[in-house]
Amino acid sequence: MGLPFRGALERLDRWQRSHPLTAIPVAVVKKFGDDRAGRHAALIAYYGFFSMFPLLLVLVSILGIALQNDPALRERILGSALAQFPVIGQQIEHNIGALTGSFLTLTIGLATALWSGIGVISATQDAMNEVWDVARRDQPSFVRSKLRALLGLIVIGTFLVIAALLAAVGADGGSLGVVLRTAAFLLTIALNVAVFAGIFRILTVAEVSWRDVLPGAVMAGLGWFALLALGSWLVDHQIRNASHVYGLFAVVIGLLGWIYLGAQLLLFSAELNVVLNRHRWPRSLGATPETTQPDRDVLAGEAKEEAARPEERVEVRFGQDRRRRA
Repeated sequence: MGLPFRGALERLDRWQRSHPLTAIPVAVVKKFGDDRAGRHAALIAYYGFFSMFPLLLVLVSILGIALQNDPALRERILGSALAQFPVIGQQIEHNIGALTGSFLTLTIGLATALWSGIGVISATQDAMNEVWDVARRDQPSFVRSKLRALLGLIVIGTFLVIAALLAAVGADGGSLGVVLRTAAFLLTIALNVAVFAGIFRILTVAEVSWRDVLPGAVMAGLGWFALLALGSWLVDHQIRNASHVYGLFAVVIGLLGWIYLGAQLLLFSAELNVVLNRHRWPRSLGATPETTQPDRDVLAGEAKEEAARPEERVEVRFGQDRRRRA
């Protein structure tokens, strides 16, 4: 690297570290990479992709049983709710007549949704513990992890269903008026923020408060609406035209990519909570050999995670500075 370019990079590094508006985003991105959060996001997206269709079966089956005497209302609720479904919502809505609700499909959908949903929550739980540098010895056992995931699935799933119904009311208020649609829209935003706060708070054994997870929850809640808009744009400008060439593969790839973006948004928001709560900024860009104290704290936290036994102790040393961890 040439000396002029290195000098410019060093000046840029010093400048970003002295300004919180740049230092905090840089710290979030660096910690995202340090925690290998991209791999966690891929695993969450994998289970999330397989959980969407069973959950759809459950929704259709429950409404089909509960509103079997009022098919018009059932189709109106389903149509408005499924329109909010990312990437494939319009296609499902146009073929809603092919979906029927019965106790058999409800049982199959519930069993499959339970299996895949626990997979999503377990993967998210592992990611949250990684983000908060929870030592291996402090992480829950297999049975406790699955029970915790089941509890999280029930709580978070309930809130997501309510949010979907509120979104449906906001999108299809009809004669109920603008006031009700606006109220439903605002309640949806608040509920989404609450859902993400619950994810960040419940799915980690680290000692964090609701206040600690609020910044990331707000970021994730607002980002979620942006992703919904992105899903609509993908359908209108990309997938609809690509479907003529690639058929079903275009829809599958588009949906999987959308879920992966959502998983990355979730983990970036979780990293924001850690950076703010534990003051893991400013971080160095690596332009100079020197490291900041937050750089050393992050590296020490990664070493702390490897402590697997109660009697195990991990020590981290930076030059002449020796510190004891875990």
